[in-house]
Amino acid sequence: MAVEELQSIIKRCQILEEHDFKEEDFGLFQLAGQRCIEEGHTDQLIAIIQNEKNKVIIKTMGWNLVGPVVRCLLWNDKDDKRKDYFLMLDLLVKLCNPKELLLGLLELIEEPSGKQISQIILLLLQPLQTVIQKLRNNKAYSVGLALSTLWSQLSLLPVPYSKEQIQTDDYGLCQCCKALIEFTKPFVEEVINDKENKENEKLKDELLKFCFKSLKCPLLTAQFLEQSEEAGSDPFRCFASEIIGFLSAIGHPFPKIIFNHGRKKRTWDYLEVEEEEDKQLADSMASLAYLVFVQGISIDQLPMVLSPSYLLQFNMGHIEVFLQRTEESVFSKGLELLENGLLRIEDNSILYQYLEIKSFLTVPQGLVKVMTLCPIETLRKKSLAMLQLYINKLDSQGKYTLFRIMASLNLLRYLVIKDNENNSQTGLWTELGKIENNFLKPLHTGLNMSKAHYEAEIKNSQENSQAVQKSKDLCSVTVGGEEIPNMPPEMQLKVLHSALFTFDLIESVLARVEELIEIKTKSTSEENVGIK
Repeated sequence: MAVEELQSIIKRCQILEEHDFKEEDFGLFQLAGQRCIEEGHTDQLIAIIQNEKNKVIIKTMGWNLVGPVVRCLLWNDKDDKRKDYFLMLDLLVKLCNPKELLLGLLELIEEPSGKQISQIILLLLQPLQTVIQKLRNNKAYSVGLALSTLWSQLSLLPVPYSKEQIQTDDYGLCQCCKALIEFTKPFVEEVINDKENKENEKLKDELLKFCFKSLKCPLLTAQFLEQSEEAGSDPFRCFASEIIGFLSAIGHPFPKIIFNHGRKKRTWDYLEVEEEEDKQLADSMASLAYLVFVQGISIDQLPMVLSPSYLLQFNMGHIEVFLQRTEESVFSKGLELLENGLLRIEDNSILYQYLEIKSFLTVPQGLVKVMTLCPIETLRKKSLAMLQLYINKLDSQGKYTLFRIMASLNLLRYLVIKDNENNSQTGLWTELGKIENNFLKPLHTGLNMSKAHYEAEIKNSQENSQAVQKSKDLCSVTVGGEEIPNMPPEMQLKVLHSALFTFDLIESVLARVEELIEIKTKSTSEENVGIK
């Protein structure tokens, strides 16, 4: 019955021109075709699709059958007609309007959830690639739309953590990563082979956006097998290598890509990539730094003359990004990247001036946060070891600046959180009065005086900046009775602002310590009142 109904609709449409097809015809064709599939009349339907007389009808209306065919392939994995379903899908991809097919395929990819996400992506990637290759106009837009849709769906899948989870690949993420590389390669090669084509500039931008998104998800959270094991067996390492290879092939030279993030004027101009939320790009660049410096992927493309101190300074911003995250799989990479940088540097060789850089103060704070809040003992110990290693690398003045103030406050914060105020095993609560009078209150006073001094210096520098610029004289700054070497006015202001930032950082930790003390002492007082 369904076959006869479909043939009747086709017979009526055969005598019409394409522009005379009505919306009603599309609906009737889809319903009759779907019933043919559901009732198992695949041979007849294949014959109708292959009939040359039906070429225009199939081109215009056939894409409506893709959904029912795909659903049969997903739901009936043991059906003896699967071979027919695959043949129908191939025929429809070959004969139907590619523009309508593209939208239809992407809608199908967006439909499922859970484990079916990877199943439908693996099923439709090849047809999707074929359809895009057939589109003559707006290929860049079509590739961008497809990659964005695929990435959005893949980002919903859990990233396997352990070696066993990676090998089992329950949600199919590892398989999808491999298939996605094969899907993307022809478009990358198209850009490489015809760099003068202006249309390919747009295609390049879409591919670069996809690469940066992939660095964030899944590669920011992905775990990698030990490098001593067979490299080819690690799907995420293979995926990362290919993504970085794409960046190198179609972007600017690799050193420019990796070393220019964070500069006011970047030498790589990835159009819309630059306009994306800075947080996402920061995550992507941190992930890239980890892959290159810790995992060693494409590290041979970097110049060998870079000093260890320069590399540490460059990576501290990325380490800060990692340590700000709460996922164990992410902040553990920050510890690895920090260790990688510190082990290249001799003890006592990091000059105290480096502490004027924001990340050189926030990273040790992040380490203390991991030490105190992380539930995993191995990571707490690793964080403590990294803090000790970091302090060892500072010169004597750097150790003093960091250890006597920040480390003391953070240690105090740790003790306030961990030590029971009723037992006072560390003696903290019995000596609290002395700590407040001899450390916390004087620190408050010193901070207020220092901030006032530096704010006045900044105001004075700004007022005199015009005169200084005219005379082009160098300025000097005196701190603690010692004169810092002469520096340009802009550098002077930068140092002063860095100092203010340091004071604000110390003040925020101090405020948190006092807040914790107040909460615990108030709680103890209320308990004592209740007992009485």
